[in-house]
Amino acid sequence: MTRGGSVGIVLGIWALGCGPWQRVGSPDHPQPGVNVARVLDAAEIYRAMGFYVSGPPLPFVGSVRYLRAASPESTLALCALSLNNHALSFRRDANEFVAEYHVEVSFRPDSGATRQVASDQVVRVRGFQETLRNDESIIFQQFLTLGPGVYHVTVLVRDRNGPGLGRQERIDTVPSYAGRRLGTPIAIYEGTGRSTAAEPPKLLANPRATLPYGGDTLRFYVEGYGLAERARLALRVIDQGGADVFDDTVSFGGGTGMERTVIGLAPDRLPMGRALLQLQAVGGGPDARAPFLVSFSSQWVITNFDEMISLLRYFERQDYVDSLRKAPPAARPELWKRFWKATDPVPITPENEALDEYFKRIQIANQRFAEAGDPGWLTDRGEVFISLGEPEEVYDLRGDVSRGGTAVIRWTYNTLQLVLLFADQSGFGRFRLTPSSRADYQRVLGRVHRMQ
Repeated sequence: MTRGGSVGIVLGIWALGCGPWQRVGSPDHPQPGVNVARVLDAAEIYRAMGFYVSGPPLPFVGSVRYLRAASPESTLALCALSLNNHALSFRRDANEFVAEYHVEVSFRPDSGATRQVASDQVVRVRGFQETLRNDESIIFQQFLTLGPGVYHVTVLVRDRNGPGLGRQERIDTVPSYAGRRLGTPIAIYEGTGRSTAAEPPKLLANPRATLPYGGDTLRFYVEGYGLAERARLALRVIDQGGADVFDDTVSFGGGTGMERTVIGLAPDRLPMGRALLQLQAVGGGPDARAPFLVSFSSQWVITNFDEMISLLRYFERQDYVDSLRKAPPAARPELWKRFWKATDPVPITPENEALDEYFKRIQIANQRFAEAGDPGWLTDRGEVFISLGEPEEVYDLRGDVSRGGTAVIRWTYNTLQLVLLFADQSGFGRFRLTPSSRADYQRVLGRVHRMQ
């Protein structure tokens, strides 16, 4: 589609307490320093990487990357957004489910006219289950020609059939590509780019610049201007601590004053977590850089293997968790793929619904059951909630305690025929399962796991 001299592409991806007892799962003690609020907060990670990020009710992650336009005095901006189906309001339309959303991206300079692109988009899916997807299921991208300079950039996404709205603003500098320069490396899923600056690149952007752990190659599209034909680039990958991970050289192809290449970063060479791709023309000259992320998921951005193993201490498939814990680093990516496949209840979808639900419960437990400095997910109530879910009945008996008595909270799972008592024996607000309740809980949990 063409609108106001810009080219827009929208693509939907259909892939993708105290006592002698021991808690369920292992190790016996959680990994020190695991901060659940941090490791499960994808928005904060992407925001720290410099992306455009909006939270609920209509969350998105976006990026703006720059290349030379047809004229060397102008710059071509690629605005790319990543959204999920679950954030939009779908309606039934014959044999499909349809959602509609509106996107506006504006660049306002200190003086002069504001440049803006606006687009209404439609998402169609065939099954109701697809409307619930929480992964990256929608990619919006649009090109816009700008003059170099400093702009106040606003990105807005609005659900056309519901109240959802996402908005992010920031100051950004649009670079000039006159002379010898490198364009901004653009993370892509696929594409060959372009042969001349007079045409828009043919590519599908990876707006989050994210590679799932154990996944395929992470690709970047790069252009060079005013360089020698078949120029070479020095490549460096730098981890979030500032250390060099590896160095390499790559060759440009193309010519005609504009060189181009697609760089593939193999997953076995990349560090977990945030990292930086840095490029420079061999022999000195222009350089360019771009952030990227290697994580277990784009929804729950856990980027440390030991943290992941610790967070899985209540997960039902402890046989796989134990294998992951004992595996040497070189074997972990392949074992993670097996773990993902074996625990995925709906293989036809790209996400793992069991893990999504598990980490959602960890987040809720961490917020709801914190006790006297203990993280909520590591308390007894957090453990039970994560492994069994929400109780049908909760009775807080603390108000009925006479002087010298013990405060008790009672949880009832009617469908499981289970009643659990959490007692504050210390008097400091630390509620632990009573010994008999601990035994009942472990017995019922074993039965639940055998039924799954």
